[in-house]
Amino acid sequence: MHIGKYSGCHQMPERSFFINGMQFPLCARCTGILAGYLVGVLLFVLKIFVPIELCLCFGLVMLGDWYMQYIDVLPSTNIRRFITGTLCGIGYLQILIKIFYMVAKMV
Repeated sequence: MHIGKYSGCHQMPERSFFINGMQFPLCARCTGILAGYLVGVLLFVLKIFVPIELCLCFGLVMLGDWYMQYIDVLPSTNIRRFITGTLCGIGYLQILIKIFYMVAKMV
């Protein structure tokens, strides 16, 4: 559980996955973001690049889900938190890769 705590995850039990009664060290959204990073690396290895506009939309989808939950308009579920976190993780990593390529070209 220390890994999640040190990464900045709130680790709220009601927003976390459990396996055999053991809570994940990250909440559902942070687990999704981490999964998105892994998918993003796989896409990079396969030379698949997501357009930056879509990457930004992925982040906005997660932000929208969080905001609707925050203002009590629509309660979120762990599955939706995981999916939107995964999309955001993919988008974030793809943007970082694009920035890395732009900086590398300048050198």
